[in-house]
Amino acid sequence: MTEVSTDTPMIRVSAVDKYFGSLHVLKDINLEIPRGQVVVVLGPSGSGKSTLCRVLNRLETIDSGAVAVDGVPLPEEGRALAELRADVGMVFQQFNLFAHKSIIDNVTLGPIKVRKLGKDEAREEGMRLLRRVGIADQAEKYPAQLSGGQQQRAAIARALAMRPKVMLFDEPTSALDPEMVNEVLEVMAGLAEEGMTMLVVSHEMGFARRAAHRVLFMADGEVVEDTSPETFFDSPESERAKDFLGKILTH
Repeated sequence: MTEVSTDTPMIRVSAVDKYFGSLHVLKDINLEIPRGQVVVVLGPSGSGKSTLCRVLNRLETIDSGAVAVDGVPLPEEGRALAELRADVGMVFQQFNLFAHKSIIDNVTLGPIKVRKLGKDEAREEGMRLLRRVGIADQAEKYPAQLSGGQQQRAAIARALAMRPKVMLFDEPTSALDPEMVNEVLEVMAGLAEEGMTMLVVSHEMGFARRAAHRVLFMADGEVVEDTSPETFFDSPESERAKDFLGKILTH
């Protein structure tokens, strides 16, 4: 392993363009996220937020530009890509747990297969993470036996079990009933406080105000504002952001 300077941003996106057919969904995106920073991406539907999230671990390919994680350019495919994905945890809107495996087996599968941890060590670590997200008592149950909030917390534990350098969250609470949203946001806020580098695509304004170091506001495939939560919520510069906040905050 080459030593990477701590000055190297954990994520660097340089002049990235992405098309779906003729639709230009990411337009010349430039972004650096230092290690330990929490960035919340806001914006209307169709603004490119989830696509940006997905290009960071190559779930979506890019048409031009470059993406690097911890100083290493994103590999095209194969083993190097699998290794990079192990460093980049991802939590989706839908929990994507394996329905036929218990919660603890969901959490330990990756560390055993990819990180080559022994089963006992993986289980011990998995139980520690399930305690951390508050569902250790659900370890032997199957996903269908858990609430949505519990399933999403299991998905976070599963991502953390890979000991990632970065966590990506793509609308992690939008499929949840309102009373379950806070239990997931609490876990995410705890990760933020512990210094995990995070990129969070979300509509949760309270979380953005409380846990984000930066807010990126996207519209029509572009980063329109990149600023502190205070500045974004209290004095947004662009008309697009003012319009967006007007619609969100008055409901």
